[in-house]
Formats: sequence, C-alpha cells, structure tokens
Amino acid sequence: MTGEPVIRPLTAADVPGADAVGWAALQAQIPAQFLPADPELRQARGRARVAHLLATDPDGCWVAEADGEIVAVALALVREDVWGLSLFGVAPGLQGRGIGGRTLAGALRYAEGRRGALIVSSTDPRAMRRYHRAGLALRPSVAAGGQLNRSRLPAGLRSRPGDLDADRPVLEAASRHARGAAHGPDYAAIAAAGGELLVCGDRGFAFHREGAPVLLAAHDDETATDLLWSCLAGGPPGGPVHVHVITAGNDWAVAVALDAGLALEPDGPVFARGETGTLAPYLPSGAYL
Repeated sequence: MTGEPVIRPLTAADVPGADAVGWAALQAQIPAQFLPADPELRQARGRARVAHLLATDPDGCWVAEADGEIVAVALALVREDVWGLSLFGVAPGLQGRGIGGRTLAGALRYAEGRRGALIVSSTDPRAMRRYHRAGLALRPSVAAGGQLNRSRLPAGLRSRPGDLDADRPVLEAASRHARGAAHGPDYAAIAAAGGELLVCGDRGFAFHREGAPVLLAAHDDETATDLLWSCLAGGPPGGPVHVHVITAGNDWAVAVALDAGLALEPDGPVFARGETGTLAPYLPSGAYL
C-alpha cells in the first residue's frame, strides 16, 4: 500500500472487493472442517449479502480504498430502530494500522440515536476491544460442532417447513421478542442464500443450511428446542454440523447440542446495547443478527 486509504461509502462497483476483504478476515476464524466446500457458491452468497445491505442500508455501508483496492469494509443495518453490524474486516497484512477503526466509525455513526445495537463478534481481540469501547456490553458465547448422532433425534418433532409470506407474522413476532426487532427484508435474503425455513406453531422459527442453524428465534425454550432438533435433523446423514453463537442464557441450545453428540468450543461473543429484546431463545444470524 503506497497511499493513505480513503474512507468512503460503499458503491455497487465495490461489492466484489468488499466481499473479498470481509471473507479474508473472517475465514481465519472458522474451523477448517466448517469452511464452505464450494468457493464459488460462498462468493455468490457473500456478494449477494453485500449488495443486499447496500440496497437496504446505504448509509451504514463503508469501505477503505487504497491504490484502487478495497482494503477494509464495515456494513451495518437498522431494522425497526435496532442497529446491527453485519460485516467488518480489514485486509490481512494491513491490520493494526488504524484503517479498521476509521472504516468502522462510519458504520457506528449509523447507530447514533438508535434504541438498540447488536454485534456478533469474531474472536479477534482487536475487534472485541473496539466493540466494547463503542459502549456495548459483552455476552459470552460458545459454539457446538461435530457429527450428529442421529440415533438421538427425538420423535414427534412439531416444526414444519415454513412459507415466507404466510408465516411472516410468526417470524416477525418471534424476532421482536428475541432481539427487539423484526428482520424485515432479511428473511428473504436468508432464504435466497439457501436458508430453509422451519416454523413451530405460532411460537418461533428457524432457518438452517444443511442442518446448521442460520437464525433461530422463539418465544419459549420448548419451541426453540424443537426447532433446533428439527434443524439438525435436516442435515445430510454423516455430515458435520455446527451451531454458532450460543450466548449466555440459551442453555436449552447447549442441552440440545450435548444430547446430539456435539462438542462445545469457545465462540466469539455478542455485544449488545439498549432495547434488544430478551436475546433468548435466540441463535443470531452473523450476517443479519
């Protein structure tokens, strides 16, 4: 890098570079066995995520450009006045130079005056320091992973395949209970990225990809437990599954994971401020919180 980075709003032309930088920063935090098997599909979904947020929240999308290349990205969204950080990353080799903090500042300005704020953090110590200093409180998290013991799947699960339109009231009510705001246009974005929707009565919903929950929100632990087991049951036999970001207060998910034969491991914490619902029963989406 020969020039001083320019911090500016994201444009449509930046989408590929923003996704590439974000993924380069994130993939080092993902266990090798859970890295995407299809790089082209991962790239398509990543670019769709960036383009989606540019369309819905242009004021929350910022990049750093140096020598004609995107070297940092910070993407934030607001749903029903609750702010969330969707993506933050700095190009490897350029971290620790203040570029990330300056890029993140634009996304944090988008949070000013909002009634709540959420961040699903990586385990990067620099990122966690920034989020805490931005005034958000830390909630520790664990993850669970391994090969599902399918002999332990309970009988009589009540969750069923959902319909985005017909079940939207259920989705919105559960999201508002769990995190203080509905996900609005993000339900469709999750589905477009391969998320399979499950609904359990009128008490909660989950999206999963190949058995791994992408987002889960419910009104009670019993419903959430049924949804998580149903997600796991939807995975391919013999394949590994991973349950991300089980925060403090979601012991129902720890119980399911252990009963399913999965192993617990440390995960990046969630940071929260203001009116963000109960945060339980809830497994957040890293992209859409």
